[in-house]
Amino acid sequence: MGLAEQLDALLPQTQCTRCGYPGCRPYAEALAAGSAELDRCPPGGTPTIKALAALLGRPVRPIDPACGAEAPPRVAVIDEERCIGCAKCLPACPVDAIVGARRYMHTVIAAECSGCELCLPPCPVDCIDLVPIADAPLDSVALASRRDQYRGRYSAHTERLARISVGRDRALAAHRPGAVP
Repeated sequence: MGLAEQLDALLPQTQCTRCGYPGCRPYAEALAAGSAELDRCPPGGTPTIKALAALLGRPVRPIDPACGAEAPPRVAVIDEERCIGCAKCLPACPVDAIVGARRYMHTVIAAECSGCELCLPPCPVDCIDLVPIADAPLDSVALASRRDQYRGRYSAHTERLARISVGRDRALAAHRPGAVP
C-alpha cells in the first residue's frame, strides 16, 4: 500500500472539503506529495492529526482554524415541516444519505450521514441542522468501520454521477443537428 493509500485510510472519509481539497483522497495525495499541511481535518480531529503526523514523521499541529473547529461526530437532521422539497441538498450529499424528491419532503438516513455539512449551504430555507451523534464515543474499530462505510458510499455516489453524466452526454449528442439516431 502506497503512502497516499495509508494516509487516506486514516482520514475520516466525510468528504467535507473543509481541508480545501475536493475529498479525503485528494487531501491524502497532497499530504503524500508534501504539498499539504496535516492540520486541515476538523472531522478527524486531534486523533487523526496525531496518526497522520506519526505516519509522515512530522510534528503534531493544532487544527488550522481556517478549516473549522474540531467537534464530536454529527449527523444532519431535516426539519421536515420546513422542508420545501427543493432537492438542492440531494446532489450536495457526497454519501447519498438524503432521501427525497423534488416537491416532496426530504429526510436524512442518519446511519449513512457523514456529517460533512455540505447540505447546509444549498438549503434555501435553512431546514437542516447538524446534531451530535447520540451513540457513545466510538472505539477505533467502530471508527474504521464508519470510514469504510463512508468511503464505499462516496465511491458509489461518484460512480452514479459519472453514469448520469455519460447518459446526459449521449442524449445531448443524439439531439444535435445531423446526429444519426
